[in-house]
Amino acid sequence: MIRKAEIDDASRIAEIQISGWRYAYKGIIDDIILFRKLNIEKKSQMIRETLREGKEEWFVYEENGIIKGMMIISKSRDEEKSDCFELCAIYVEPLMIRNGIGKKMLEYFEETGKNRGFKEYIVWVLEKNIIGRSFYEKNGYKPDGKKLEIEKLNAVEIRYCKKI
Repeated sequence: MIRKAEIDDASRIAEIQISGWRYAYKGIIDDIILFRKLNIEKKSQMIRETLREGKEEWFVYEENGIIKGMMIISKSRDEEKSDCFELCAIYVEPLMIRNGIGKKMLEYFEETGKNRGFKEYIVWVLEKNIIGRSFYEKNGYKPDGKKLEIEKLNAVEIRYCKKI
Protein backbone atom coordinates (compact mmCIF):
# COMPACT_ATOMS: atom_id res chain seq x y z
CA MET A 1 0.00 0.00 0.00
CA ILE A 2 1.14 3.53 -0.71
CA ARG A 3 0.34 6.12 1.93
CA LYS A 4 1.38 9.58 3.07
CA ALA A 5 4.55 9.51 5.12
CA GLU A 6 4.24 10.22 8.83
CA ILE A 7 6.82 11.73 11.18
CA ASP A 8 7.38 8.30 12.77
CA ASP A 9 8.48 7.01 9.35
CA ALA A 10 11.44 9.42 9.15
CA SER A 11 14.17 7.01 10.29
CA ARG A 12 13.08 4.28 7.89
CA ILE A 13 12.77 6.78 5.03
CA ALA A 14 16.30 8.02 5.78
CA GLU A 15 17.61 4.43 5.71
CA ILE A 16 15.96 3.82 2.35
CA GLN A 17 17.18 7.09 0.83
CA ILE A 18 20.77 6.61 1.97
CA SER A 19 20.97 2.92 1.05
CA GLY A 20 19.27 3.81 -2.26
CA TRP A 21 21.90 6.46 -2.97
CA ARG A 22 24.70 4.02 -2.15
CA TYR A 23 23.19 1.34 -4.39
CA ALA A 24 22.26 3.54 -7.36
CA TYR A 25 25.14 6.02 -7.30
CA LYS A 26 28.15 3.83 -6.39
CA GLY A 27 30.79 4.66 -9.01
CA ILE A 28 28.90 7.84 -10.01
CA ILE A 29 29.20 9.91 -6.84
CA ASP A 30 32.38 9.97 -4.75
CA ASP A 31 32.52 7.32 -2.01
CA ILE A 32 33.41 10.00 0.55
CA ILE A 33 29.96 11.49 0.03
CA LEU A 34 28.16 8.15 -0.09
CA PHE A 35 29.83 6.47 2.84
CA ARG A 36 31.16 9.24 5.09
CA LYS A 37 28.96 12.29 4.62
CA LEU A 38 25.55 10.63 4.42
CA ASN A 39 24.24 10.10 7.93
CA ILE A 40 20.95 8.38 8.80
CA GLU A 41 20.51 10.24 12.07
CA LYS A 42 20.97 13.68 10.46
CA LYS A 43 18.83 12.72 7.48
CA SER A 44 16.07 11.44 9.80
CA GLN A 45 15.98 14.77 11.62
CA MET A 46 15.80 16.69 8.32
CA ILE A 47 12.94 14.48 7.15
CA ARG A 48 11.05 14.95 10.44
CA GLU A 49 11.34 18.73 10.07
CA THR A 50 10.26 18.59 6.42
CA LEU A 51 7.25 16.41 7.25
CA ARG A 52 6.24 18.78 10.07
CA GLU A 53 6.38 21.74 7.67
CA GLY A 54 4.20 19.85 5.18
CA LYS A 55 5.52 21.75 2.15
CA GLU A 56 6.33 18.62 0.15
CA GLU A 57 4.30 15.48 -0.37
CA TRP A 58 6.15 12.42 0.93
CA PHE A 59 4.82 8.91 0.49
CA VAL A 60 5.91 5.45 1.55
CA TYR A 61 5.29 2.02 0.09
CA GLU A 62 4.41 -0.35 2.91
CA GLU A 63 3.64 -4.07 2.99
CA ASN A 64 2.90 -6.06 6.15
CA GLY A 65 4.04 -3.16 8.33
CA ILE A 66 7.40 -2.86 6.54
CA ILE A 67 8.26 0.32 4.63
CA LYS A 68 10.00 -0.79 1.45
CA GLY A 69 10.08 2.40 -0.61
CA MET A 70 9.57 6.15 -0.55
CA MET A 71 8.88 9.00 -2.93
CA ILE A 72 8.43 12.76 -2.99
CA ILE A 73 6.07 14.40 -5.49
CA SER A 74 5.18 18.00 -6.27
CA LYS A 75 4.19 20.51 -8.88
CA SER A 76 7.24 21.04 -11.08
CA ARG A 77 10.05 23.13 -9.62
CA ASP A 78 11.23 24.09 -13.13
CA GLU A 79 10.00 27.51 -14.29
CA GLU A 80 9.64 26.48 -17.93
CA LYS A 81 7.75 23.34 -16.89
CA SER A 82 5.54 24.95 -14.24
CA ASP A 83 2.46 23.18 -15.61
CA CYS A 84 4.00 19.71 -15.07
CA PHE A 85 3.93 17.22 -12.19
CA GLU A 86 7.33 16.20 -10.80
CA LEU A 87 8.63 13.04 -9.22
CA CYS A 88 11.26 14.65 -6.97
CA ALA A 89 12.63 11.44 -5.46
CA ILE A 90 11.90 7.73 -5.51
CA TYR A 91 13.90 5.03 -3.75
CA VAL A 92 13.28 1.38 -2.97
CA GLU A 93 15.16 -0.55 -0.29
CA PRO A 94 17.98 -2.14 -2.36
CA LEU A 95 17.25 -5.62 -0.94
CA MET A 96 13.71 -5.30 -2.32
CA ILE A 97 14.49 -3.98 -5.80
CA ARG A 98 13.06 -5.79 -8.82
CA ASN A 99 9.82 -6.73 -7.06
CA GLY A 100 7.58 -4.17 -8.79
CA ILE A 101 7.65 -1.64 -5.94
CA GLY A 102 9.19 1.16 -8.02
CA LYS A 103 6.68 0.53 -10.81
CA LYS A 104 3.75 0.69 -8.38
CA MET A 105 5.03 3.95 -6.90
CA LEU A 106 5.57 5.43 -10.37
CA GLU A 107 2.00 4.45 -11.35
CA TYR A 108 0.70 6.05 -8.14
CA PHE A 109 2.61 9.25 -8.95
CA GLU A 110 1.19 9.33 -12.48
CA GLU A 111 -2.37 8.59 -11.33
CA THR A 112 -2.11 11.36 -8.70
CA GLY A 113 -0.92 13.79 -11.37
CA LYS A 114 -3.68 12.76 -13.75
CA ASN A 115 -6.31 13.23 -11.01
CA ARG A 116 -4.93 16.73 -10.42
CA GLY A 117 -5.21 17.64 -14.09
CA PHE A 118 -1.55 17.45 -15.11
CA LYS A 119 -0.79 16.40 -18.68
CA GLU A 120 2.96 15.99 -18.38
CA TYR A 121 5.29 14.40 -15.82
CA ILE A 122 8.97 15.10 -15.21
CA VAL A 123 11.80 13.49 -13.27
CA TRP A 124 15.49 14.40 -13.02
CA VAL A 125 17.93 11.47 -13.28
CA LEU A 126 21.70 11.39 -12.95
CA GLU A 127 23.10 11.07 -16.46
CA LYS A 128 25.32 8.12 -15.49
CA ASN A 129 22.52 6.31 -13.62
CA ILE A 130 21.88 3.75 -16.34
CA ILE A 131 19.59 1.63 -14.13
CA GLY A 132 17.38 4.61 -13.29
CA ARG A 133 17.32 5.90 -16.86
CA SER A 134 16.37 2.45 -18.15
CA PHE A 135 13.52 2.24 -15.60
CA TYR A 136 12.02 5.54 -16.76
CA GLU A 137 12.51 4.76 -20.45
CA LYS A 138 10.70 1.42 -20.01
CA ASN A 139 7.83 3.39 -18.50
CA GLY A 140 7.49 5.86 -21.38
CA TYR A 141 9.75 8.71 -20.21
CA LYS A 142 12.13 10.40 -22.64
CA PRO A 143 14.97 12.88 -22.09
CA ASP A 144 13.97 16.35 -23.30
CA GLY A 145 17.52 17.70 -23.70
CA LYS A 146 17.60 19.73 -20.47
CA LYS A 147 20.68 19.10 -18.28
CA LEU A 148 21.74 20.42 -14.92
CA GLU A 149 25.23 20.24 -13.45
CA ILE A 150 25.39 19.46 -9.74
CA GLU A 151 28.79 20.77 -8.74
CA LYS A 152 28.85 19.44 -5.15
CA LEU A 153 28.29 15.92 -6.49
CA ASN A 154 30.41 16.35 -9.62
CA ALA A 155 27.50 14.93 -11.61
CA VAL A 156 25.02 15.90 -14.30
CA GLU A 157 21.26 15.37 -14.15
CA ILE A 158 19.07 15.07 -17.20
CA ARG A 159 15.36 15.74 -17.28
CA TYR A 160 12.98 13.05 -18.45
CA CYS A 161 9.40 13.85 -19.48
CA LYS A 162 6.27 11.88 -20.21
CA LYS A 163 3.12 13.35 -21.73
CA ILE A 164 -0.29 11.78 -21.37
